[in-house]
Amino acid sequence: MSTHPLTFLFTDLENSTLFWENHPEEMQMASARHDALMRGIIERHGGRVVKMTGDGFHAVFEAPSDGVAAALAGQQAISAEHWPAAIESIKVRMGLHTGESQERAGDYYGADVNLAARMADIGHGGQVLLSETTATLVRKHLPQECTLSDLGEHRLKGIAASERVYQLCHPSLVAEFPPLRSLAAYKHNLPRQLSTFVGRGKEIAEVKRLLQGTRLLTLLGPGGTGKTRLMLQVAEEVVGDYADGVWLVELAPLTDPELIPDRVAAALNVQGQRGRPILDTLTNYLRHKDLLLLLDNVEHLVRESAELAEHLLTHCLSLKILVTGREALFIAGETTLQIPSLSLPGKETLAIDEIGSSEAVQLFLARAQAVQPGFEITPDNALAIAEVVRRLDGIPLALELAAARLRMMSVQQIAERLNDRFRLLTGGRRTALPRQQTLQALIDWSWNLL
Repeated sequence: MSTHPLTFLFTDLENSTLFWENHPEEMQMASARHDALMRGIIERHGGRVVKMTGDGFHAVFEAPSDGVAAALAGQQAISAEHWPAAIESIKVRMGLHTGESQERAGDYYGADVNLAARMADIGHGGQVLLSETTATLVRKHLPQECTLSDLGEHRLKGIAASERVYQLCHPSLVAEFPPLRSLAAYKHNLPRQLSTFVGRGKEIAEVKRLLQGTRLLTLLGPGGTGKTRLMLQVAEEVVGDYADGVWLVELAPLTDPELIPDRVAAALNVQGQRGRPILDTLTNYLRHKDLLLLLDNVEHLVRESAELAEHLLTHCLSLKILVTGREALFIAGETTLQIPSLSLPGKETLAIDEIGSSEAVQLFLARAQAVQPGFEITPDNALAIAEVVRRLDGIPLALELAAARLRMMSVQQIAERLNDRFRLLTGGRRTALPRQQTLQALIDWSWNLL
């Protein structure tokens, strides 16, 4: 069910992984003390702990001012605490945002919850960040001696629109920090996403884990399963791990395989040199770069893409490549990961909370709300929504096209008419590539590759 506006606080303990690896016993004591401090402060300020997020908290407050006061008190308590000598000090980044959400089984979901989490992600240990919405609501109700510092607009990972960010300032808090860890702080050519990313938590974690141990990772799956969007989401989350950035090369529009090196060079802003093959220039440029290269949609250029990847990885030892396609490149050192459809509600599932917890339903709801603001899962439509996502096998592209039909029919009508699902799901974005215009076009596009 939808909630009235709430204020969400996310916290994250900085460098916790390093502490756990180097000082596990001291970190166990420090973590327990940190958890007790933060839980007590959240509850004393009228908040409720929703869940632990690794070494951090997700908490919710009825009043924005209570959330801000809790964040201030938390930073003060953590700063004043005596931590184990091996750790020296604990620093926590915090982020707050106020907005609506969907509450299911005591947890909260939705774009505003995601935004609050991203506010914490871009900060530094000891820093408290507020969204513009929260800043506006609390400006006249700040704790004594507190002020807000405008840090400007920032692109946040997985969030479509830029967000103006404010820092909570107080004499007891550190005032100066490095630049925020938003996308603007890193080298990349990642496109701005027009919709919020939904689900795929397990796949994101697995891709990030695999990238730590391999230099070539290929994401596999048929068209429409969301390989590209998953790759871009992972890229946003790891962009800070590569000194020379993350760079996207879109190969879907390319028909001449000989132009692949030119396409890569253009994405990297590498200029060709007269009388010298562009591949040589590109290799020389990448030779000592700490960089993640994204090759998207290689299925129609598999052999040539494999040759390029093998050449670059052989000569550029700090380079990593992440690929999306329908089949593997089959070269030495390649790791592959099959990307499944989104999780579905069980066939016997009747409860709204259980239906709404599936990733396929969450994506359908998010895209439905773009067509019909205020659309939500209710006792009247829950079973129809579950039927739609199950009939579409949790395929992201199919779900997005189905949600677009809500302009003309109810979700119950969509469910009834899905027997001829590929005929029904026409339309979509006029600017999309032909292979994504309809599911029938998607099938035709894949068939032509055989």
